[in-house]
Amino acid sequence: MPARETLEHLALSLGADVVGWSPVTVPDSASVQYAGWLEAGKHAGMTYLERQFEARQNPSSRLEGVRSVLVLGVSHAFQPPECPAGGVRVGRVARYAWTPDYHEQLQPVLNALEAHAAELGVRARGYVDHGPVMERLFGAQAFLGWRGKSGMLVSTSYGAFLTLAVLLTDLLLDEVPDAHPDRCGRCVRCVTACPTGAIGNDRTIDANLCISYLTIEHRGPLPHDLRRGVGDWLFGCDVCSGVCPWTVKAGPLARLFQPDPELAFPDLTRFFGVSERQFERDFAGTAFLRPRRKGMARNALTVLGNTRAPQGWPLLLLGREDPAWEVREAAAWALGEWGEQRHLSPLLNDPHQAVRQTARQIHEQV
Repeated sequence: MPARETLEHLALSLGADVVGWSPVTVPDSASVQYAGWLEAGKHAGMTYLERQFEARQNPSSRLEGVRSVLVLGVSHAFQPPECPAGGVRVGRVARYAWTPDYHEQLQPVLNALEAHAAELGVRARGYVDHGPVMERLFGAQAFLGWRGKSGMLVSTSYGAFLTLAVLLTDLLLDEVPDAHPDRCGRCVRCVTACPTGAIGNDRTIDANLCISYLTIEHRGPLPHDLRRGVGDWLFGCDVCSGVCPWTVKAGPLARLFQPDPELAFPDLTRFFGVSERQFERDFAGTAFLRPRRKGMARNALTVLGNTRAPQGWPLLLLGREDPAWEVREAAAWALGEWGEQRHLSPLLNDPHQAVRQTARQIHEQV
Protein backbone atom coordinates (compact mmCIF):
# COMPACT_ATOMS: atom_id res chain seq x y z
CA MET A 1 0.00 0.00 0.00
CA PRO A 2 1.41 3.46 -0.88
CA ALA A 3 2.66 5.53 2.04
CA ARG A 4 -0.11 8.08 1.63
CA GLU A 5 -2.86 5.49 1.93
CA THR A 6 -1.08 3.77 4.81
CA LEU A 7 -0.96 7.00 6.81
CA GLU A 8 -4.58 7.77 5.96
CA HIS A 9 -5.77 4.39 7.21
CA LEU A 10 -3.69 4.67 10.36
CA ALA A 11 -5.08 8.12 11.13
CA LEU A 12 -8.64 6.85 10.74
CA SER A 13 -7.96 3.79 12.86
CA LEU A 14 -6.53 5.99 15.62
CA GLY A 15 -9.70 8.05 15.85
CA ALA A 16 -9.77 10.67 13.10
CA ASP A 17 -13.23 11.01 11.57
CA VAL A 18 -12.06 12.36 8.23
CA VAL A 19 -8.67 12.85 6.57
CA GLY A 20 -7.39 14.45 3.40
CA TRP A 21 -4.20 15.60 1.71
CA SER A 22 -3.40 19.22 0.98
CA PRO A 23 -0.63 20.88 -0.99
CA VAL A 24 1.69 22.80 1.29
CA THR A 25 1.45 26.06 -0.60
CA VAL A 26 -0.26 29.06 0.96
CA PRO A 27 -2.07 31.10 -1.75
CA ASP A 28 -1.08 34.75 -2.07
CA SER A 29 -4.70 35.78 -1.50
CA ALA A 30 -4.72 34.04 1.89
CA SER A 31 -1.44 35.67 2.89
CA VAL A 32 -2.69 39.12 1.90
CA GLN A 33 -5.94 38.72 3.82
CA TYR A 34 -4.14 37.41 6.91
CA ALA A 35 -1.67 40.29 6.81
CA GLY A 36 -4.54 42.77 6.53
CA TRP A 37 -6.29 41.14 9.46
CA LEU A 38 -3.17 41.59 11.57
CA GLU A 39 -2.62 45.17 10.42
CA ALA A 40 -6.20 46.01 11.39
CA GLY A 41 -5.48 44.77 14.91
CA LYS A 42 -8.21 42.14 14.75
CA HIS A 43 -5.98 39.64 16.51
CA ALA A 44 -6.43 41.73 19.70
CA GLY A 45 -3.88 40.75 22.35
CA MET A 46 -2.61 37.64 20.54
CA THR A 47 0.68 39.27 19.62
CA TYR A 48 2.29 35.88 19.04
CA LEU A 49 0.35 35.74 15.76
CA GLU A 50 2.38 38.70 14.49
CA ARG A 51 5.64 37.03 15.45
CA GLN A 52 4.58 33.82 13.72
CA PHE A 53 3.43 35.47 10.49
CA GLU A 54 6.41 34.46 8.35
CA ALA A 55 6.44 30.92 9.70
CA ARG A 56 2.73 30.51 8.92
CA GLN A 57 3.34 31.47 5.31
CA ASN A 58 6.31 29.13 5.02
CA PRO A 59 5.65 25.60 6.38
CA SER A 60 9.19 24.57 5.39
CA SER A 61 10.32 26.48 8.47
CA ARG A 62 8.60 23.73 10.47
CA LEU A 63 9.80 20.79 8.37
CA GLU A 64 12.57 21.10 5.82
CA GLY A 65 11.57 19.66 2.48
CA VAL A 66 7.84 19.59 3.31
CA ARG A 67 5.71 18.95 0.23
CA SER A 68 2.28 17.92 1.52
CA VAL A 69 -0.01 18.00 4.54
CA LEU A 70 -2.20 15.23 5.90
CA VAL A 71 -5.14 16.95 7.59
CA LEU A 72 -7.11 15.15 10.30
CA GLY A 73 -10.60 16.18 11.32
CA VAL A 74 -12.01 14.95 14.65
CA SER A 75 -15.60 15.68 15.56
CA HIS A 76 -16.49 17.35 18.85
CA ALA A 77 -20.21 17.32 18.07
CA PHE A 78 -21.36 15.90 21.39
CA GLN A 79 -24.73 14.91 22.70
CA PRO A 80 -24.95 17.03 25.88
CA PRO A 81 -24.28 14.92 28.98
CA GLU A 82 -26.52 15.05 32.03
CA CYS A 83 -25.76 17.99 34.30
CA PRO A 84 -24.29 16.80 37.64
CA ALA A 85 -26.21 17.51 40.80
CA GLY A 86 -25.15 20.10 43.36
CA GLY A 87 -22.94 23.15 43.11
CA VAL A 88 -23.49 26.38 41.19
CA ARG A 89 -23.72 25.18 37.61
CA VAL A 90 -24.52 28.31 35.67
CA GLY A 91 -23.12 29.27 32.28
CA ARG A 92 -22.16 27.60 29.03
CA VAL A 93 -18.87 26.09 27.90
CA ALA A 94 -17.87 25.74 24.24
CA ARG A 95 -18.23 22.11 23.16
CA TYR A 96 -14.59 21.50 22.38
CA ALA A 97 -13.78 22.11 26.06
CA TRP A 98 -16.29 19.52 27.31
CA THR A 99 -13.54 16.95 27.00
CA PRO A 100 -10.01 16.87 28.41
CA ASP A 101 -7.64 19.07 26.42
CA TYR A 102 -7.77 18.00 22.77
CA HIS A 103 -4.09 18.86 22.37
CA GLU A 104 -3.17 16.10 24.81
CA GLN A 105 -5.63 13.64 23.26
CA LEU A 106 -4.47 14.20 19.68
CA GLN A 107 -0.75 14.40 20.32
CA PRO A 108 -0.39 10.60 20.77
CA VAL A 109 -2.18 10.15 17.43
CA LEU A 110 0.32 12.44 15.72
CA ASN A 111 3.21 10.78 17.53
CA ALA A 112 2.09 7.40 16.17
CA LEU A 113 1.76 8.84 12.66
CA GLU A 114 5.23 10.39 12.85
CA ALA A 115 6.73 7.10 14.04
CA HIS A 116 5.00 5.08 11.31
CA ALA A 117 5.97 7.63 8.68
CA ALA A 118 9.61 7.22 9.74
CA GLU A 119 9.30 3.46 9.27
CA LEU A 120 8.07 4.15 5.74
CA GLY A 121 11.01 6.46 5.05
CA VAL A 122 8.81 9.56 5.20
CA ARG A 123 9.83 12.66 7.11
CA ALA A 124 6.88 14.05 9.05
CA ARG A 125 5.95 16.43 11.85
CA GLY A 126 2.56 16.87 13.48
CA TYR A 127 0.80 19.89 14.96
CA VAL A 128 -2.37 20.27 16.99
CA ASP A 129 -3.16 23.98 17.01
CA HIS A 130 0.06 24.76 18.89
CA GLY A 131 2.36 25.74 16.06
CA PRO A 132 2.34 28.36 13.29
CA VAL A 133 0.36 26.28 10.81
CA MET A 134 -2.76 27.36 8.89
CA GLU A 135 -4.92 24.32 9.67
CA ARG A 136 -8.19 25.68 8.27
CA LEU A 137 -6.59 26.65 4.98
CA PHE A 138 -5.05 23.21 4.60
CA GLY A 139 -8.34 21.59 5.65
CA ALA A 140 -10.13 23.40 2.84
CA GLN A 141 -7.39 22.52 0.35
CA ALA A 142 -7.65 18.89 1.47
CA PHE A 143 -11.34 18.89 0.46
CA LEU A 144 -12.46 18.32 4.06
CA GLY A 145 -14.76 21.30 3.75
CA TRP A 146 -14.78 25.01 2.99
CA ARG A 147 -14.20 28.18 4.93
CA GLY A 148 -17.65 29.22 6.06
CA LYS A 149 -18.91 32.73 6.62
CA SER A 150 -18.03 32.28 10.29
CA GLY A 151 -14.39 31.75 9.32
CA MET A 152 -14.63 28.14 10.56
CA LEU A 153 -14.04 25.09 8.39
CA VAL A 154 -17.45 23.61 7.52
CA SER A 155 -18.06 20.07 6.30
CA THR A 156 -21.21 18.75 4.64
CA SER A 157 -20.82 15.55 6.69
CA TYR A 158 -19.55 16.90 10.04
CA GLY A 159 -20.70 20.50 10.17
CA ALA A 160 -18.49 23.06 11.91
CA PHE A 161 -17.69 21.08 15.07
CA LEU A 162 -14.39 19.73 13.76
CA THR A 163 -11.07 19.83 15.60
CA LEU A 164 -8.17 19.89 13.15
CA ALA A 165 -4.68 18.46 13.36
CA VAL A 166 -2.03 18.32 10.63
CA LEU A 167 0.89 16.13 9.70
CA LEU A 168 3.50 17.88 7.54
CA THR A 169 5.28 15.38 5.30
CA ASP A 170 7.85 15.30 2.52
CA LEU A 171 5.58 13.13 0.36
CA LEU A 172 4.92 14.48 -3.11
CA LEU A 173 1.25 14.67 -4.07
CA ASP A 174 0.55 12.98 -7.41
CA GLU A 175 -2.44 15.23 -7.92
CA VAL A 176 -3.75 18.30 -6.14
CA PRO A 177 -7.45 18.15 -5.22
CA ASP A 178 -9.76 20.92 -6.34
CA ALA A 179 -10.95 23.31 -3.64
CA HIS A 180 -14.18 22.24 -1.96
CA PRO A 181 -17.15 24.20 -3.34
CA ASP A 182 -18.67 26.80 -1.03
CA ARG A 183 -21.95 25.46 0.36
CA CYS A 184 -22.93 28.48 2.47
CA GLY A 185 -25.09 29.96 -0.25
CA ARG A 186 -27.09 32.93 0.98
CA CYS A 187 -27.21 31.66 4.57
CA VAL A 188 -25.91 34.14 7.17
CA ARG A 189 -27.11 32.44 10.34
CA CYS A 190 -23.64 32.37 11.88
CA VAL A 191 -23.14 36.08 11.22
CA THR A 192 -26.47 37.21 12.62
CA ALA A 193 -26.32 34.86 15.62
CA CYS A 194 -22.97 36.16 16.91
CA PRO A 195 -23.85 37.86 20.24
CA THR A 196 -21.24 40.60 19.86
CA GLY A 197 -21.12 41.11 16.10
CA ALA A 198 -17.58 39.75 15.85
CA ILE A 199 -17.94 38.13 12.41
CA GLY A 200 -17.09 40.37 9.47
CA ASN A 201 -18.38 40.22 5.91
CA ASP A 202 -15.04 38.86 4.72
CA ARG A 203 -15.23 35.56 6.67
CA THR A 204 -12.90 36.77 9.39
CA ILE A 205 -13.46 37.28 13.10
CA ASP A 206 -12.52 40.38 15.06
CA ALA A 207 -11.01 38.90 18.21
CA ASN A 208 -11.55 42.19 20.03
CA LEU A 209 -15.27 41.40 19.95
CA CYS A 210 -15.19 37.61 20.04
CA ILE A 211 -16.50 35.97 23.22
CA SER A 212 -14.08 33.06 22.80
CA TYR A 213 -11.13 35.43 22.82
CA LEU A 214 -12.52 37.52 25.68
CA THR A 215 -13.21 34.58 28.00
CA ILE A 216 -10.05 32.59 27.20
CA GLU A 217 -7.19 34.72 25.92
CA HIS A 218 -7.98 38.22 27.20
CA ARG A 219 -6.15 39.24 30.36
CA GLY A 220 -7.54 41.72 32.86
CA PRO A 221 -11.14 42.95 33.12
CA LEU A 222 -13.50 42.35 30.23
CA PRO A 223 -14.43 45.51 28.30
CA HIS A 224 -17.45 47.04 30.03
CA ASP A 225 -19.37 47.57 26.79
CA LEU A 226 -19.12 43.86 25.90
CA ARG A 227 -19.92 42.23 29.24
CA ARG A 228 -23.64 41.98 28.67
CA GLY A 229 -22.96 40.56 25.22
CA VAL A 230 -20.99 37.74 26.84
CA GLY A 231 -24.29 36.59 28.31
CA ASP A 232 -23.99 33.20 29.97
CA TRP A 233 -20.81 32.10 28.21
CA LEU A 234 -18.40 30.94 30.90
CA PHE A 235 -15.67 29.62 28.62
CA GLY A 236 -15.44 30.17 24.89
CA CYS A 237 -18.40 30.45 22.55
CA ASP A 238 -19.54 28.30 19.64
CA VAL A 239 -22.81 29.95 18.69
CA CYS A 240 -21.67 30.46 15.09
CA SER A 241 -20.76 26.79 14.69
CA GLY A 242 -23.86 25.51 16.47
CA VAL A 243 -26.40 27.40 14.33
CA CYS A 244 -24.82 26.33 11.04
CA PRO A 245 -27.39 24.21 9.13
CA TRP A 246 -24.66 21.73 8.24
CA THR A 247 -23.86 21.25 11.93
CA VAL A 248 -27.53 20.79 12.77
CA LYS A 249 -27.92 18.27 9.94
CA ALA A 250 -24.83 16.30 11.02
CA GLY A 251 -26.02 15.87 14.61
CA PRO A 252 -23.87 14.37 17.42
CA LEU A 253 -21.02 12.45 15.77
CA ALA A 254 -18.11 12.58 18.23
CA ARG A 255 -16.25 9.29 18.40
CA LEU A 256 -12.72 9.79 19.73
CA PHE A 257 -13.59 12.56 22.19
CA GLN A 258 -16.09 11.97 24.98
CA PRO A 259 -17.59 14.76 27.12
CA ASP A 260 -16.98 15.06 30.84
CA PRO A 261 -20.09 16.39 32.66
CA GLU A 262 -17.88 18.27 35.13
CA LEU A 263 -16.35 20.21 32.23
CA ALA A 264 -19.56 20.70 30.28
CA PHE A 265 -21.35 21.96 33.41
CA PRO A 266 -18.61 23.06 35.85
CA ASP A 267 -19.37 24.02 39.43
CA LEU A 268 -18.47 27.71 39.67
CA THR A 269 -17.59 27.41 43.34
CA ARG A 270 -14.41 25.56 42.31
CA PHE A 271 -12.98 28.83 40.96
CA PHE A 272 -13.18 30.65 44.29
CA GLY A 273 -11.37 30.24 47.58
CA VAL A 274 -8.58 28.09 46.10
CA SER A 275 -5.01 28.90 45.16
CA GLU A 276 -3.80 28.96 41.58
CA ARG A 277 -1.78 25.84 42.33
CA GLN A 278 -4.83 23.97 43.64
CA PHE A 279 -6.83 25.09 40.62
CA GLU A 280 -4.11 23.77 38.31
CA ARG A 281 -4.23 20.41 40.10
CA ASP A 282 -8.02 20.27 39.97
CA PHE A 283 -8.20 21.09 36.27
CA ALA A 284 -4.98 19.54 35.00
CA GLY A 285 -5.27 18.43 31.39
CA THR A 286 -8.23 20.68 30.60
CA ALA A 287 -8.69 23.85 28.56
CA PHE A 288 -9.66 25.76 31.72
CA LEU A 289 -5.96 26.19 32.52
CA ARG A 290 -5.63 28.69 29.66
CA PRO A 291 -7.44 31.62 31.37
CA ARG A 292 -6.19 30.42 34.79
CA ARG A 293 -8.20 30.48 38.00
CA LYS A 294 -8.64 34.23 38.08
CA GLY A 295 -9.84 34.24 34.49
CA MET A 296 -12.43 31.56 35.19
CA ALA A 297 -13.56 33.38 38.36
CA ARG A 298 -13.84 36.63 36.39
CA ASN A 299 -15.90 34.85 33.75
CA ALA A 300 -18.11 33.24 36.39
CA LEU A 301 -18.91 36.63 37.92
CA THR A 302 -19.68 38.05 34.46
CA VAL A 303 -22.11 35.19 33.85
CA LEU A 304 -23.71 35.69 37.27
CA GLY A 305 -24.01 39.42 36.64
CA ASN A 306 -25.82 38.70 33.39
CA THR A 307 -28.03 35.83 34.55
CA ARG A 308 -28.61 36.90 38.19
CA ALA A 309 -28.90 33.23 39.06
CA PRO A 310 -29.85 33.28 42.78
CA GLN A 311 -27.69 30.28 43.68
CA GLY A 312 -24.65 32.30 42.66
CA TRP A 313 -25.12 35.09 45.21
CA PRO A 314 -22.51 33.75 47.69
CA LEU A 315 -19.91 33.81 44.89
CA LEU A 316 -20.42 37.55 44.38
CA LEU A 317 -19.49 38.08 48.00
CA LEU A 318 -16.52 35.71 47.71
CA GLY A 319 -15.40 37.51 44.56
CA ARG A 320 -15.49 40.78 46.45
CA GLU A 321 -12.73 39.43 48.72
CA ASP A 322 -10.73 37.60 46.04
CA PRO A 323 -6.92 38.08 46.04
CA ALA A 324 -6.96 38.80 42.28
CA TRP A 325 -7.95 42.38 41.50
CA GLU A 326 -9.49 41.33 38.18
CA VAL A 327 -11.93 39.13 40.08
CA ARG A 328 -12.79 41.87 42.59
CA GLU A 329 -13.44 44.26 39.69
CA ALA A 330 -15.78 41.73 38.07
CA ALA A 331 -17.54 41.27 41.41
CA ALA A 332 -18.12 45.03 41.66
CA TRP A 333 -19.70 45.05 38.20
CA ALA A 334 -21.84 42.00 38.95
CA LEU A 335 -23.09 43.53 42.21
CA GLY A 336 -24.15 46.56 40.22
CA GLU A 337 -26.04 44.38 37.74
CA TRP A 338 -27.85 42.79 40.68
CA GLY A 339 -28.72 46.23 42.04
CA GLU A 340 -26.79 45.45 45.22
CA GLN A 341 -24.75 48.65 45.46
CA ARG A 342 -24.91 48.53 49.25
CA HIS A 343 -22.53 45.59 49.17
CA LEU A 344 -19.89 47.60 47.30
CA SER A 345 -18.51 49.32 50.43
CA PRO A 346 -15.38 47.14 50.77
CA LEU A 347 -14.46 47.87 47.14
CA LEU A 348 -14.88 51.65 47.16
CA ASN A 349 -11.40 52.01 48.68
CA ASP A 350 -9.82 48.94 47.11
CA PRO A 351 -6.02 49.07 46.72
CA HIS A 352 -6.34 48.67 42.94
CA GLN A 353 -7.45 51.68 40.95
CA ALA A 354 -9.52 49.74 38.42
CA VAL A 355 -11.55 48.11 41.18
CA ARG A 356 -12.14 51.42 42.93
CA GLN A 357 -13.14 53.08 39.68
CA THR A 358 -15.72 50.43 38.77
CA ALA A 359 -17.12 50.28 42.29
CA ARG A 360 -17.46 54.06 42.55
CA GLN A 361 -19.05 54.42 39.12
CA ILE A 362 -21.67 51.86 40.04
CA HIS A 363 -22.18 53.30 43.51
CA GLU A 364 -22.79 56.77 42.04
CA GLN A 365 -25.55 55.40 39.82
CA VAL A 366 -27.81 54.92 42.85
